Amino acid sequence: MLGLELFTAGTDTTTSTVEWAMAELVKNKKVMFKVREELKNEIKTRTVVESEVSNLPYLNACIKETLRLHPPAPFLLPHRAVQTCEVMGYTVPRGAQILVNIWAIGRDPKLWEDPLLFKPERFLGSNLDFGGQDFEFIPFGAGRRMCPGLHSGVKSVQTILASLILRFDWLLPNDEDPVNLDMNEKFGVFLQKKKPLQLIFKDLK
Repeated sequence: MLGLELFTAGTDTTTSTVEWAMAELVKNKKVMFKVREELKNEIKTRTVVESEVSNLPYLNACIKETLRLHPPAPFLLPHRAVQTCEVMGYTVPRGAQILVNIWAIGRDPKLWEDPLLFKPERFLGSNLDFGGQDFEFIPFGAGRRMCPGLHSGVKSVQTILASLILRFDWLLPNDEDPVNLDMNEKFGVFLQKKKPLQLIFKDLK
């Protein structure tokens, strides 16, 4: 049963992240162009293999920026205070349930310049990573209870996105302007687009 729960959680978070990443890339044409140029320069075949995707800094910066703005799980699993303590002037009683709002941290103007803009460049040359040591960026949590599927999830998103972008051009239906793409969110256990993304693809030869 535990294996099934892990598989389901990993599938939902991966598909949600890919959908948000594609939405941001379609909406931001210059970013999409840069990702595609990187892929063309680094991947010489039409088939993307997992071993190649780690060496794509701009694609990986786009994934990090997607996870900053749209973390698949907006709240960390509830924790409980093992003893009464004081945090930033607030008393947290023993046994209190604690929720960490990853979504709000990723959009905090005290931590991020232009926090609502999709700017993958902020991660280029940066040491910020998924490992749970940088508390302004913890899409997979931190400490002993961080997501056990971190590495497989990131690899899956990298490979899927690289394959989709390298092989196909992506357009909105009815010649809609990408600038007007609906980016509203639907909060739940996982963060999803309120209006599912619909795209038309054209094969890139």
